[in-house]
Amino acid sequence: MLDKIKELVSRWRSVQEIDSLTDRDLDDLGMTRAQVTQFALMPHDVPGRLAAMAAIFDLSAADLKRDYTAYLDLLGTCGSCRDRAACTRVLARGDLSKPADCGFCPNAESFAELAA
Repeated sequence: MLDKIKELVSRWRSVQEIDSLTDRDLDDLGMTRAQVTQFALMPHDVPGRLAAMAAIFDLSAADLKRDYTAYLDLLGTCGSCRDRAACTRVLARGDLSKPADCGFCPNAESFAELAA
C-alpha cells in the first residue's frame, strides 16, 4: 500500500514538472505537453515491451525510432493497451512467437507496415 502511495506522489510530481515546461522546452523535446504527460504516466516497462513486440516482426529499436513522431505514437498506443496479459504471454514465448500470434496488439498493423 505504501509503495502505491509513493508511486502516486512520484507521478503527481512528474505531472507538476511537465506543467512547468515552457513551449521552448517542449519544442526542444520534439513533443507536445500531452505526449510528455502520457509518457511520464505510462507503465515503466512499455518501451521494453514495444521493442520486444517489434522484434517479433523483425524490427529493431533503431527501426522504430527512425521516425520519432511515429515512435511516440507507437509508445502511446502500447502504453494504453488493454491486453497486457496477451502481450505478456506472447513475449514470454520469445523466439517462438510469430507476427500471426500478435493479432491482439494494437500496434501489429504498424509493425507489419514498417517491416514491409
